[in-house]
Amino acid sequence: MSDKNRLTTTAGAPVPSNNTSATAGERGPVLLQDYQLVEKLAHQNRERIPERVVHAKGWGAQGTFRVTHDITQYTCADIFSKVGNECEILSRWSTVAGELGAADAERDVRGFSLKFYTNEGNWDVVGNNTPIFFVRDAFKFPDFIRTQKRHPKTNLRSPEAMFDFWAAQPESVHQVTILMSDRGIPVNPMHMHGYGSHTYSMWNKDGVRHWVKFHFRCQQPIQNYTNAEAEKLIGSTRESYQEDLYNAIEDGNFPRWELNIQVMPEAEAETCGFNPFDLTKVWPHGDYPLIPVGMLEFDRNPENYFQMVENAAFSPSNKVPGIGYSPDKMLQARVFSYADAHRYRLGTHYEALPANAPKAAAGLNHYHKDGTMRFFTNDFGNPDAYYEPNQYGGPVADPSVAEPPLRINGDADRYVQQESDADYVQPRKLYAEVLNDAERDRLHKNMAAAFGPCSRSVKDRWLAVLEKVHPDYAAGVRAADAASDSDVNAIPVSDETPTEAAE
Repeated sequence: MSDKNRLTTTAGAPVPSNNTSATAGERGPVLLQDYQLVEKLAHQNRERIPERVVHAKGWGAQGTFRVTHDITQYTCADIFSKVGNECEILSRWSTVAGELGAADAERDVRGFSLKFYTNEGNWDVVGNNTPIFFVRDAFKFPDFIRTQKRHPKTNLRSPEAMFDFWAAQPESVHQVTILMSDRGIPVNPMHMHGYGSHTYSMWNKDGVRHWVKFHFRCQQPIQNYTNAEAEKLIGSTRESYQEDLYNAIEDGNFPRWELNIQVMPEAEAETCGFNPFDLTKVWPHGDYPLIPVGMLEFDRNPENYFQMVENAAFSPSNKVPGIGYSPDKMLQARVFSYADAHRYRLGTHYEALPANAPKAAAGLNHYHKDGTMRFFTNDFGNPDAYYEPNQYGGPVADPSVAEPPLRINGDADRYVQQESDADYVQPRKLYAEVLNDAERDRLHKNMAAAFGPCSRSVKDRWLAVLEKVHPDYAAGVRAADAASDSDVNAIPVSDETPTEAAE
């Protein structure tokens, strides 16, 4: 017996050999009684779990959040109760459309998810590296995602489906413009902003509610790749984000983001010139300036990627007293769908896994007991307290943390928001006032390369949408399409530092 730890089965029995199967004689068949072989093969068959339907490819890190500014006038959330408060955090950044083995540097929206392990439970912010999204109603979300995945017959990605869908959903032009701009391929997760994207709410100790947007302002330079730079990089590695993030943290170059909020008084939503709960719209910074809140720093790589990143389950259903929701239709649906996806993918008690287990000071007290993965103790010291109400000292609800009522007018109905110029105002401003000539030129070429394989009818329908944004937008894409003849390599490789995007 060596001085090394003895190899065992999962049941703890010592293993005599990890090299050969038990057979009937030297050349005989393998014996079914070789339970160690069966265990090893059976476990391998079950080592993978279903990948996420969206955001399958991701990269994560652990760190600390520290409150630097007082926002108690807006929220009674314990984490924000005092400047200097800290909590552990976990983040996962991801691409939206690609599968688990997709290349990191593809043109795509990036997911930006955060888990704050606060004293009052986990608070999750599930967002992207863009302040908006493609659709504003969850009824269209499954349709949208189908266009981003593989065609049921060809099993290939379909630009035809993407642009056909976008052309029929004019509100998507704002997000598509950002996607096809310089911001469409960040250099890595450390060089992009993050956004909660949705409209949330906060309420203070007096029950006064404000609507809020969460912004995570990157403290590193904003850097992006051109199509050609990304194509060249993917030719040498498909794991560039994982390599960059992991190595930066190992080398002590810890990425940081500053949490900011935009704030709107509750009543102002009724008189605002646009729908502040529409996920395809931004709140102008001139009207609702960024208010600094705190700093996030990621200084640890997970010891086991599968345990802490692949098993990480982020959901807007994880919130704490003082932070609430809004009438944002997409947010309302995601409160259900995200947690439901985790129960399917990870199991009934997914929030007991190390990545998701809360670190709340009061501990974990609920009556969700049995089911798959019941590997934790949760009996409150009395086995008779397995329902509520009970007389055996089990946990009870706390009315003091109740959220004040939402002041919302109107009856329940399926309201159809008709197309209007409101869907074109903000992308028009982005195109004409925010982007400079060089950025617009790259946007035209990126768009032309992306819809190059599409049919003439789909191109014409999409160009009609761009025409409503700005005539120069449609003309520029039309000219780039004609010049490139669907050549995705139309943009020359640059030897310069990756371009910095306009914010």
